[in-house]
Amino acid sequence: MDMLTVFGALAVSAMLVFYALEARAAGYVLAFAAACLASAEYGFLQGAWPFGVVEVRTGVAFRRWLARR
Repeated sequence: MDMLTVFGALAVSAMLVFYALEARAAGYVLAFAAACLASAEYGFLQGAWPFGVVEVRTGVAFRRWLARR
């Protein structure tokens, strides 16, 4: 596996973990937003720009964090 694939796997894994933990604390919502941003970056770096564009969840999660804190 190359480093880009490892980065993508870690980003998507972090999204899943932080999404599961969102109900526990507002910090997990912010961590989910950061993981979504990392996942979008992976999509752009991989050349799969539609995947990067679809990661609008970053903005949605960030707004949820603002409302929750």
